[in-house]
This record gives sequence, C-alpha cells and structure tokens, in this order.
Amino acid sequence: MQALLFVKKVYSVTQAFPHKERYGLVSQMNRSAISIPSNIAEGCSRKTSADFSRFLEIALGSSFELESQIEVSYLLTYINIDEYASLLQEIHTIQKRINALKISIIT
Repeated sequence: MQALLFVKKVYSVTQAFPHKERYGLVSQMNRSAISIPSNIAEGCSRKTSADFSRFLEIALGSSFELESQIEVSYLLTYINIDEYASLLQEIHTIQKRINALKISIIT
C-alpha cells in the first residue's frame, strides 16, 4: 500500500515541474514510480518464489531509478529541500521493505 501511495505523491510533486519536462523527467519519474507497485503485484501472481523474487528485483531497480531522478530534480531545483528529504526517506523505506520481502520469500 505504501508504494501505491508513493505513486500518488510522485505524481503530485511532478505536476509542479516545468512544462518542458512533461515528456522528459516528469514522464520518467511517473513511470518509475508506477513500476514499483505494478511489479510487486505482478510478482504476487507468479507460482514460484523465484519468479516472485525476479519481479521484486525489477521493482527494486525501478525504485533506485526513481531515487536518481529525485536527486536530479533537486539538483535542477524542481523540488525544494523538504520535498527532496521526504521523497528520499520514503523511497528508502520502500526499498528496505522490498528487500525484506525478497529475503522472506527466498528463505
């Protein structure tokens, strides 16, 4: 659920980005964000732990991609320090939870 709510937060934040970023950074961030819960959900439908684990790896990759895009957004001053800190804190929590889930299904 946290990953789904995070998608909403990312969409909300990117709405304030410059129009010139609509098909660039905004699109990339929104796609990375939606990829996280989408891959978790798709992985849940798989029959084996190995398949589920593979989809969790993809979700994790998307989260790291989004983390770098958050960094770029801050460097370009599209987000302020408070938004930056909040987004990073939340993405790090999501990453930890994905890792914990991955470990729990493998063992």
